[in-house]
Amino acid sequence: MPVPSLVVGIAGGTGAGKTTIAREITSGVDAVTLVPLDNYYADRSELPMAEREQINYDHPDAFDWELLREQLIALCEGRRIEMPEYDFSVHNRTEETTTVDPGDVVMVEGILTLHDEAIRELLDINLYVETDADVRILRRIRRDVIERGRELDGVMSQYLSTVKPMHEQFVAPTKKEADLIIPEGANDTAVGLLRERVHAVVSGNERPV
Repeated sequence: MPVPSLVVGIAGGTGAGKTTIAREITSGVDAVTLVPLDNYYADRSELPMAEREQINYDHPDAFDWELLREQLIALCEGRRIEMPEYDFSVHNRTEETTTVDPGDVVMVEGILTLHDEAIRELLDINLYVETDADVRILRRIRRDVIERGRELDGVMSQYLSTVKPMHEQFVAPTKKEADLIIPEGANDTAVGLLRERVHAVVSGNERPV
């Protein structure tokens, strides 16, 4: 299998629009491999549901960094991986995995994508999407209540007790690791330039820095 031309990391707070930015800057690229950090929450099969519900999922310790490193290295070397699948309704991985091949561009996307030094070393471009906190919490509520079937009171409680403080302690500080900070909602120029850059690298007309 071919080795990816470009490996991009996109970080930012919950509801910042990271996945949207990932799609926009790779629009027109034939083969894009998206690696969502959410898929790499640690396996908690040994814990009962009540204990899994109490885990702080916005803390770096909630993720299986070792597996993500191993699988990202494999993709960077042109090897196929079996990506874990995660079920947010039960706070745990499923028994199924998804077979993923490396594309021309590999995109790693998640709140703490730029947190781990070993992961950053595998990235060609580090991006951070910055979005107003009010917008992010509204998107978080809509996602968790409508898409993930959670109760509004629980979503609000989680935001205040873990999401917001973890964002301030761990997520926001990773902005300093970014090559570019994209202000969501005012990013047409930045996205356009990044799209051009991605296409140039994939076509062989430019090398990643």
